[in-house]
Amino acid sequence: MKVVVIGNGMVGYKFCEKLIAKSLPGLELTVFGEEMFPAYDRVHLSEYFAGKTLADLSMTEFSWYADNDVKLELGNPIVRIDRTQKKIHSFSGAETAYDYLVMATGSAPFIPAIPGIDKEGVFAYRTLEDLHLIQRHAPLSRKAIVIGGGLLGLEAAKAMLDLGITDTHVVEFAPRLMPRQLDHNASVILQQKLSALGITCHLNKNTIAVLGNESVRGIMFSDGSMLHADMLVISAGIKPRDELAKACELPVGHRGGIIVNDLMQTADPSIYAIGECALHNNMIYGLVAPGYDMADTVVAHLSGASKMFCGFDMSTKLKLIGIDVASFGDPFIGGEEAKTIVFEDSHNGIYKRINFTPDGKQLLGGILVGDASSYNMLQQVCRNQMTLPPDPMDLIIKPRQGSSMAGVDALPADALVCSCENVTKADLTDAMSAHGCETVDALKKCTKAGTGCGGCVPMVKDILLHTMKQQGRYIRNVICEHFQYSRQELFDLIRLKELKDFDAVLDTYGKGDGCEICRPVVSSLLASLWNEIVLKKENHTSQDTNDRFLANIQKGGTYSVVPRIPGGEITPDKLIVIGEVAKKYNLYTKITGGQRIDLFGAHVSDLPLMWEELIAAGFESGHAYGKALRTVKSCVGSTWCRFGLHDSVSYAIRIEERYRGLRAPHKIKSAVSGCIRECAEAQSKDFGIIATEKGWNLYVCGNGGSKPQHALLLASDLDSDTCIRYIDRFLMFYIRTADPLARTATWLNKMEGGIDYLRNVVVNDSLGICGQLEQEMQALVDSYQCEWKQVVDSPELRKRFNHFVNAPGEKDPNVQFETLRDQKKAAGW
Repeated sequence: MKVVVIGNGMVGYKFCEKLIAKSLPGLELTVFGEEMFPAYDRVHLSEYFAGKTLADLSMTEFSWYADNDVKLELGNPIVRIDRTQKKIHSFSGAETAYDYLVMATGSAPFIPAIPGIDKEGVFAYRTLEDLHLIQRHAPLSRKAIVIGGGLLGLEAAKAMLDLGITDTHVVEFAPRLMPRQLDHNASVILQQKLSALGITCHLNKNTIAVLGNESVRGIMFSDGSMLHADMLVISAGIKPRDELAKACELPVGHRGGIIVNDLMQTADPSIYAIGECALHNNMIYGLVAPGYDMADTVVAHLSGASKMFCGFDMSTKLKLIGIDVASFGDPFIGGEEAKTIVFEDSHNGIYKRINFTPDGKQLLGGILVGDASSYNMLQQVCRNQMTLPPDPMDLIIKPRQGSSMAGVDALPADALVCSCENVTKADLTDAMSAHGCETVDALKKCTKAGTGCGGCVPMVKDILLHTMKQQGRYIRNVICEHFQYSRQELFDLIRLKELKDFDAVLDTYGKGDGCEICRPVVSSLLASLWNEIVLKKENHTSQDTNDRFLANIQKGGTYSVVPRIPGGEITPDKLIVIGEVAKKYNLYTKITGGQRIDLFGAHVSDLPLMWEELIAAGFESGHAYGKALRTVKSCVGSTWCRFGLHDSVSYAIRIEERYRGLRAPHKIKSAVSGCIRECAEAQSKDFGIIATEKGWNLYVCGNGGSKPQHALLLASDLDSDTCIRYIDRFLMFYIRTADPLARTATWLNKMEGGIDYLRNVVVNDSLGICGQLEQEMQALVDSYQCEWKQVVDSPELRKRFNHFVNAPGEKDPNVQFETLRDQKKAAGW
């Protein structure tokens, strides 16, 4: 059987993979690709600008084709199909015979017929070659416009930010962003979030001309207004690649697309069409999951099985520019057909809408923006027509006590968990039983679940943990595929072997080269154990940008600097120095919520110079860039306040100077209040101290921010030394046992026994480890060193803060400044 595939994109490759898995006798498989690259992941194409390489995006290696006897022709597009002779003719002049022809030609970007659209600086956004062209042009651009406010358009806008073009504009013809997925209110929330990132949206705009002579200089709208820019990216939709089908007289739709039946056959039973080139029931599917299902249908038909493509659920979830966006079922249904519940939190940028039947029994669809953590479960409830809780609002807000909110245990066995690979819940549980899969990575390899868009991975993990718990198996919360240990296990192993850098840890306990998950985790463990400067040569490449430059990176590529001000207490002389540094380096200044002063807009090359002046005045690093102790906030206490019971300022300073620089799974905040009036807001901190008539009350595991949680009382009426001893134990126990990036509140919420168990460990020494915890903390306290000073005093370390290795001291000429509230700020900040 000679099978020829035209197109080597995601769907074309997935067809080959599925067909090879059938091991059909006598199969001869040939693939023609227009591009010079093997199949790559277009879903995550924008990540190319965020550091991903072609190897990261590739779906397979060249060797896969040879190993499976697949003949691959790249850079050799097909120019003609001879249906009578059942042959195809390629650009190189070769002809290839087929028994079955599979057209997976995909789609091309829709380029509107706007006068001037062919000017220099105008780009499509569809392929790796497009990205290469955009990347080459970006250094010449200061302002970019993206035409198209849909999924791909917003991804293109994110790419502009990644390329350093902070003045980016999105133009959309419709009155809202993502009109196929979001309603008006959801679009407003998304637009606000994009605006906060520096992306300006222009809605209800019809572009009628591209301005400029040879190069683009902007666009003109039908209302006469203009928008100036020196780069234009077109992402206004797709059009099916059906030109070959038209040429060989296969029927196509009046708006494009090769017409197919439920078997994905064209009018010629020997020719199939799959993916974005196929028109099924007047529908072009622009997502990868339907294309995979189409491929599965053709493979089933060629291998003699029975399967038909009967349409596809267009539910989708993605993290768009770091923002959760999802829709499922029918997101827009309303009127008499449905009832709707909407939850809108404009402060935190969260919008949730669910539509359900008038009797309240069945979920019909919904929209999620800002928080899509419940998407997978909502999609399953909708798809499987599961019974809703008595109050459907429990689906989108935290369920009340006694709510009957369904979990993964309520999913039927045939529930489709991974739509990309057509993997059901039963497939996952069978893989665990029959093949002994005990990790998400093992399930991925065995079932392919989660290897497409990746949106189902959280539910795959939930099913894995639930099934293992049901079967009484030991659940190991491993870090990633490179380390088969939990964070807690790896912490103890590193401590026992006294390993000091990432490579040593990887060589001893891991495999492979590491990844973006395990590198920061191991770096955090090393810092928590040995308290060495994070810029130590062996470790610095594993850190994120903030840690590597000891400052917080801001929009526009500049940094903010936050010197430590223990307890918020500062002398006039020190205030003057901060003002002088801010004025000298043209920095925007702001007093933070943690009683510190933040200086924004610093160039990388200026950082050591600024630190030098601040250190000379008695300041040190405030560790605002690290997963470390940030601040110990205080009220004025008994020194000034008529209600104060103790000197909260002095105690806050003592606390902050003890734990400064302490690295942990996440940032730590603290506060000391001089009385129960709580002016320092101690009960919203990771650990907070409140004065009483008899001493101090110690509260732990509170959290402010988007998910506020009050701290709980650990111990009461403590003297100052005992209170610090309990804090030593609490913090070291947290550092030892918390998951990566878990705040203390989250850590406690997951702890069996909760605050009672924690109190037994920390106060009552139920595990007999408190002496050891105190010793470990004291070792960290004794080894503290200011990281800024280490850089200032080290010529080698200072070299890392040059913009260019061959031009030390030169500033980036692309960074401009403008005035904000009578202060200087970096453009785009």
